[in-house]
Amino acid sequence: MKPYKYLIAAMILAMGSCKTVDYDYENFIYAATPRVTLNTEVSALPTFQTAKVSFFNLADPEYATSQQFEWELSYYDAEGRAPVSEIEVYVSFNRREGNVPVYPIVLSLAEVEPNERQFPLPSSIRSTDMLYERVTEFPKSYSFTATELAEITGTDLSTVQVNDYFLFKFIVTMADGTRIVQYNDNSCDESRGELCDCRVGVRFKSM
Repeated sequence: MKPYKYLIAAMILAMGSCKTVDYDYENFIYAATPRVTLNTEVSALPTFQTAKVSFFNLADPEYATSQQFEWELSYYDAEGRAPVSEIEVYVSFNRREGNVPVYPIVLSLAEVEPNERQFPLPSSIRSTDMLYERVTEFPKSYSFTATELAEITGTDLSTVQVNDYFLFKFIVTMADGTRIVQYNDNSCDESRGELCDCRVGVRFKSM
């Protein structure tokens, strides 16, 4: 049986030395992704860190100034292999989509991620998204009331309805100048648990 072992080894070596094609995936580079830590304790209604959504409760007459939406922005840098120079933060006010995620939020069978994404995809920067600021020092903490977000986006709170929402999105510029303006939809889907928090938002409910 030994000669067959040597023959197989020789064939494997020959196959390895006959490679004539270079594939794109062999020249990969590490990419940084945004990381959002949501303060679930201040949400007006129960939520989960992995869902990346907080809530304002319209049932509270003082909701516009008494309730907070808080989160912290940082980034995943592939264990130091994809340093970031800045993150552009964009914000928008959006009317409810045709098919909104169910509430209360249902977690996946693993009891970690929500079983459906919390905001529409793709998570791309649109003309309705306004540049809020450029962040160069991390982590950066944010805290907003509904009134403050309405002032930033020019929104009339008297017209807000259940399931309308404010949404923050991000563009990452890495230290080598690479500017990442959009990530794959799978990476931005809150129900997948990817190490990429493309957006974070706060929805209006009345409960």
